[in-house]
Amino acid sequence: MLNKNVTDLLNAQVNHEFYSSYLYLGLSNYYKGEGLDGFANWFAIQAEEERDHAKMYIEYLYANGETVNLTAIAQPKQKFECFVCPLKEALRHERKVTGLIHSIYAAAHDSRDFRTMKFLDWFVKEQGEEEKAAEDLVRKYELFGSDKKALYLLDQELGARTYTPARYQDL
Repeated sequence: MLNKNVTDLLNAQVNHEFYSSYLYLGLSNYYKGEGLDGFANWFAIQAEEERDHAKMYIEYLYANGETVNLTAIAQPKQKFECFVCPLKEALRHERKVTGLIHSIYAAAHDSRDFRTMKFLDWFVKEQGEEEKAAEDLVRKYELFGSDKKALYLLDQELGARTYTPARYQDL
């Protein structure tokens, strides 16, 4: 049985991960509507990865005899003033998620819950990759976005991304 505070934070993280999926699906829809199918593809895949993360937290809670409490998912922002604005929104969001995961890790550490700390190690590493990917997208757009040919090539690059299910084996 896990510490109650840690369990509550893990349950909250399930909701945050589903919100992340919903947010990225919304960003995918935005770019699809703007004719940037590669950007839409990149965020659609990101949405699936976030859903996978939520399911990993759920599996971990169940594997440790805990109950999963699903809550309502807030509606994400859907309108943006410019093409780079959703990219910056994604970067802000990834930084927030990193902070949330660090808070769970700190609570697990404080309660000497080494099993949860080990479980969260994968997410800590993953968040570093997520933040870097979001930073790279913002940087590339800021460098090339005003050039229509370069934007086209960036859109093509993002369209080549394929979905690989996230899976953490050591629950």
